[in-house]
Amino acid sequence: MTENFSLEDLKQKFSENKSFRISSIALGTLVVLVLGFLSYRQWMWKPDNEKSKETYFVSLNAIANEGKNNVVDTSKASAKTDPIKKLQRSVKKYDGKIGGEVSKYILATQYMRKGKYKEALVLLENVNVDDTYVSIEVIGLQGDCQSELKNYEKAYALYQEAATTNENDFTSPMYLFKAGLTAEKLKKTDEAKAHYQKIATSYPKSFYAKEKNLEAYIARNSK
Repeated sequence: MTENFSLEDLKQKFSENKSFRISSIALGTLVVLVLGFLSYRQWMWKPDNEKSKETYFVSLNAIANEGKNNVVDTSKASAKTDPIKKLQRSVKKYDGKIGGEVSKYILATQYMRKGKYKEALVLLENVNVDDTYVSIEVIGLQGDCQSELKNYEKAYALYQEAATTNENDFTSPMYLFKAGLTAEKLKKTDEAKAHYQKIATSYPKSFYAKEKNLEAYIARNSK
């Protein structure tokens, strides 16, 4: 049977019972925090998160039109945009939000183009996105950076991780192939051969199975 407490009963219980007093304060604090978080998420975080998605489009447009003389562009500003500076501002302002995380990914690719692999790695190691393919690419690009820095063991592990994360006909054979090449650099011929064979057997319709002469790669690691 549930007790019926009046306001006076609650006041008396609060003043006389230490454990009740502590739990009441804790519960009240929790309610305030939850209500505050929900209000922030509804009125501040959600609109800001949606707005953050717009930040990298101008940079992407500038990157896509880089080097073109005759650019048909709906945004005049993007023609004068330095994509790296724009992305750096987006990363700083929207870190943790969708636009900020995607900006990290794009900025990392721009650093890689300029040979700044260490800087790219710092960004890639901190990208947090829900998209399956982008998540795989983030792992694979870390492998590319490590490979360029001649950290082949680390690159090899990352390529294997990318190849087996959410296996599919597009990214899996691509990273299996990179894993195979890296295994060869490490003199792991049996493992390299296994990667090439898996592409041929598990992904026969993929680009790497059709366009790469896998038999030659398998043969040179069978000696």
